[in-house]
Amino acid sequence: MSPRADLAIRGAIVIQDGAFARDILVTGGRIAALVESGAASAEEEIDASGLLALPGIVDAHVHFNDPGRADWEGWARGSRAAAAGGTTTVIDMPLNSVPPVLDGPSFDAKRAAGERASVVDFALWGGIVRADPVALGELAERGAVGVKGFMCESGVPELPALPDGGLVAAMRAAADAGLLVALHAEDSALVAEATARVRAAGRRDAAAWAESRPPLVEVRAVARACTAAREAAARLHIVHLAAVEALGAVGAARREGTDVTVETCPHYLVFDEADVARAGPSLKCAPPIRDRANGDGLWRAVSDGRIDLVASDHSPCAPELKARGAGDVFAAWGGVAGAQSLLCALFTEATRRAAGTLDARKIAGFVAWRLATKPAKRFGLWPRKGALVPGADADVVLFDPAREWTLDAEDSLTGGISPYVGRRFRGAVVRTLVRGRTVFREGSVTREAGGRFIPRMEEGARG
Repeated sequence: MSPRADLAIRGAIVIQDGAFARDILVTGGRIAALVESGAASAEEEIDASGLLALPGIVDAHVHFNDPGRADWEGWARGSRAAAAGGTTTVIDMPLNSVPPVLDGPSFDAKRAAGERASVVDFALWGGIVRADPVALGELAERGAVGVKGFMCESGVPELPALPDGGLVAAMRAAADAGLLVALHAEDSALVAEATARVRAAGRRDAAAWAESRPPLVEVRAVARACTAAREAAARLHIVHLAAVEALGAVGAARREGTDVTVETCPHYLVFDEADVARAGPSLKCAPPIRDRANGDGLWRAVSDGRIDLVASDHSPCAPELKARGAGDVFAAWGGVAGAQSLLCALFTEATRRAAGTLDARKIAGFVAWRLATKPAKRFGLWPRKGALVPGADADVVLFDPAREWTLDAEDSLTGGISPYVGRRFRGAVVRTLVRGRTVFREGSVTREAGGRFIPRMEEGARG
């Protein structure tokens, strides 16, 4: 007779390599077994009848700004918003914290801040600003999932862009340390040229932002990044791709054997330039949100696998930093507060685009693969994260695919200004569990802290 489990999640349809009715048994914070309904007993039970059970979302791109800029939004508030959205693991970027995570001591400071305050589990990106084998080795030893660099200004002075002539050397040093390189791929010279032209014309309106960073700035930078990765024998990840035309260089690099993956974000898939004109600074981000045809192209690329995964690029700031862009979009902080809406935004958009041709379970599988399994695999957290299988952490999202609801201002948990407030969604997070512990339930975050640091466990792969 099998031992009694700590917890049984009963009655849900489990989304894992298909969809099937199973009870999820949890012991010691990990999934012990998936069994037929009622086949085993447990100390505690959760009735999940009528709900889908998804693997906890792994948001591969968040900025929680802590330490140093916690007044923008720190681990406590940002992780609460993530939990409310079904995210059980975040991977935090090396900026906008002070100091940025560029070496061992700064990594330790970021980890300590997360362990003090995060509601959900977390992994960490390091940063790369030059070829520095010592610093990169320290980051690798501490379990960083990789290092993030910028091909243009980062937006904060503490993390400068990689020098134009030093990209290959920096990527080779990262490869030697066993670290994947994530790049913000916008060509700095083209950005400067286009920005000067738009500003000289007296443009300060919301649409001027996209005109100051046309698709060519991504096309050129992505091509250069892929060439550098091939020369350096480095693994490459392109973050928050917004211009569908840039995927041509990625496809060519893959055909030549370069290990390169791509992410995009919900705001590039569900908003367009008309939304930017309406919402203004809350939708200012870099790269910018483009037109509807571009969004449609990105969606096709997500669907067919040319874009590997979707992440929030959650980048909140103090509200006054957005407000100052009301009359001059260039004066506003660039970043979208979207951690809470990641899962529901993608599920809603997938449902809309399916137009009744797919059932909710298939759509949930499509979403879970791109939001949980793929990032966990690529960044060395799988199968501990991103899977509902025996031995994995019991990170579970109980999800109602039929519920329709609107995100009201009072229900937005982020410290930033969310452009998703007032938006109608289909599909709702009912309950979020991290290692078998409920952290969010029916509108309320139930725990204040308890998140754990998760080191990279393996190199990860495109698979």
